[in-house]
Amino acid sequence: MLFVAAPIDDYFDRKEWRMLWIQYLENLYILLQSLSISSSDGELESEEAIIAWVKKTLSVRKNRGTVFLIGNGASASMASHVAADLAKNAHVRTEVFSDLSLITAIANDLSYEEIFAEPLRRRMTDGDMLVAISSSGQSANVLRAVRESKNLGGFVVTLSAMRLDNTLRGSGHLNFYVPAQTYGIAESCHAAILHYWIDRTVNIVNGSEEDNKRK
Repeated sequence: MLFVAAPIDDYFDRKEWRMLWIQYLENLYILLQSLSISSSDGELESEEAIIAWVKKTLSVRKNRGTVFLIGNGASASMASHVAADLAKNAHVRTEVFSDLSLITAIANDLSYEEIFAEPLRRRMTDGDMLVAISSSGQSANVLRAVRESKNLGGFVVTLSAMRLDNTLRGSGHLNFYVPAQTYGIAESCHAAILHYWIDRTVNIVNGSEEDNKRK
């Protein structure tokens, strides 16, 4: 019996696709509304956490420190994007460890779990910041980097999803968790959170610079 595929247009019913798009947007809204943020002192309100994060970022900038950003796969590209935006628009020193020679050398000579922790040992100083992004919250190389950063006196911010009890969620000074169950949705939520942090930081930096010009 021959299998006859349905005409390609049968997959593109406009009403169905509109409904799916609306459902997608509603799901993103619900997940971001369900954002859970914790610190070593317990749960935080979203505005309280963002204010603390922006204040710390401004402190790193003032002290000419560095914001390091790490992640794997899509989270790695997000780390690079955020690093570029912070450096260009908020004039914050940033660094990511995405150079292939660096990654392959460390992975080959030490282990893949060390690709972030090892360069942090050489470059992070007390008072710097690490932003660790992992949808699963279980990436061994990210978790090791978080532990190393805390040992070095760094301020650690984590973004995770999937399981409520993922390891990363309880390991930072500020921990942002969204209950997304797929990587695409988790990454979209993380991108929104990161861009909001950048926008708030940039607005303050620009406002401060404008005030200085008037003096």
